[in-house]
Amino acid sequence: MARVLIVGAGLTGSLCAALLRKEAPRPVHLTVWDEAGDSGGRMTTARSPYNPQSTVDLGAQYITCTPHYAKQHQSFYDDLLALGILKPLTSPIEGMVMKEGDCNFVAPQGVSSIIKHYLKESGADVCFRHRVTQVNLRNDKWEVSKETGPPEQFDIVVLTMPVPQILQLQGDIANLISECQRRQLESVSYSSRYALGLFYEAGTKIDVPWAGQYITSNPCIRFISIDNKKRNIESSEVGPSLVVHTTVPFGVTHLEDDTEDVQGLIFQQLEGVLPGLPRPVATQCQKWRHSQKLKRVEKYLVLEAVPGGHETQMARGPWKTPGKPPGSRGRQHVEPLSAHRTTQHCGISKQELLLNQASQGKLLCFERSIFK
Repeated sequence: MARVLIVGAGLTGSLCAALLRKEAPRPVHLTVWDEAGDSGGRMTTARSPYNPQSTVDLGAQYITCTPHYAKQHQSFYDDLLALGILKPLTSPIEGMVMKEGDCNFVAPQGVSSIIKHYLKESGADVCFRHRVTQVNLRNDKWEVSKETGPPEQFDIVVLTMPVPQILQLQGDIANLISECQRRQLESVSYSSRYALGLFYEAGTKIDVPWAGQYITSNPCIRFISIDNKKRNIESSEVGPSLVVHTTVPFGVTHLEDDTEDVQGLIFQQLEGVLPGLPRPVATQCQKWRHSQKLKRVEKYLVLEAVPGGHETQMARGPWKTPGKPPGSRGRQHVEPLSAHRTTQHCGISKQELLLNQASQGKLLCFERSIFK
C-alpha cells in the first residue's frame, strides 16, 4: 500500500486527502502533517478559553460561490449545504460588493468545520506541530524530516503550504527544482495582515445594525464582524464574539512587531470605530504573513523519482472536479535538461494528475482550492 503524505491541514490539503480517499485507484495510507496546533490553515476558527461555544473566524469570513465556480464545483457546495456545514449568508454585511450571480455562505460552526469535515472523510492520520524541514530521496522514496522526531519515508508527498515555505525546504528538493521553475515560484507574492478576535461574557450587548462591516476610512481596520451575528447564532448562554481584520498596509508595516504591541494598536483604532465597545474577557491575535495571493503562478510542480535520475514536471491547469481520468491527454515535452525533463500537462485536473500518476516516488507542490 502506497504511503501518501500531505503537508498542510488547510482547505487544499484536507480536500486533497478526501479526494484521494474517494478516487484513488488502489488503497493508500494517508497522512496529513501541519505545523500548527489544529487544522484550518487560513480558514482557522478560534474558540474562547472560557466557553468553547464562543468562536471567531480568524481567516476567511464567508464563502463566495461565483457562477463560474458553481458550474465547476456545484457538487461540493451541495454536499456541504446538505450536511449543514454551510448555510446561506443572510445577515447584513455593510460595504460588501455583490456581483450578479454570486452566492455567499457562512459556516455555522466556523469555517474550520469545512476542513475538519474533509479530514474526517479522508480517514487520514492527522498530526499537528509537525514542521517539515527537509525532503530527500532515499531508495526511490521520499524521506521527509521534521523539526522533532525521526524522518519518515513516503511514496508520494503533496506540499500545500505557502510557496515561500516550500522554497525554504532543505534537502534534495532544493536541487530538483530547476532555476526557471524556482524563478516562477519566487514570483508568487502574498498580502499580510492581522486578525484580532474578541470574546465577551454571556449577556453582553454590542449594539450595531450590521453583522459585518467593511471599513474604508481607517488606516488600520479593514473589516469588522460580530461573528455570532454573522452566522445568525444568538444564545443567552454564550457571549458575543467579534473579529477585526486589519488593512494590508498596516499588516506589512507591523509584520515583524511583537503581537501584543500590534494588538494594542488595533484596540486603539477599534475604540475610534466602535466607541464604547465593552471590554472582552479574552482575545486572540493572529498574524497572517501569507494572507492572500497577490500574484500566483497557474501551475503546480511535480517531482518524480525515476531510475537513473529525476523527472521534474511543471503541470498546468485549468483544473476541474473529479471525473473519468483523461490519462496523458494533452501531454507534451518541453525544455529537456539532461537528467531532468520538464513536462506540461494541459487540461488535466490536479487531482486527476495525482491519481493517474500515483506510482512510486511522486512529490507534488501546489496551492489552490475550489473555493474562491
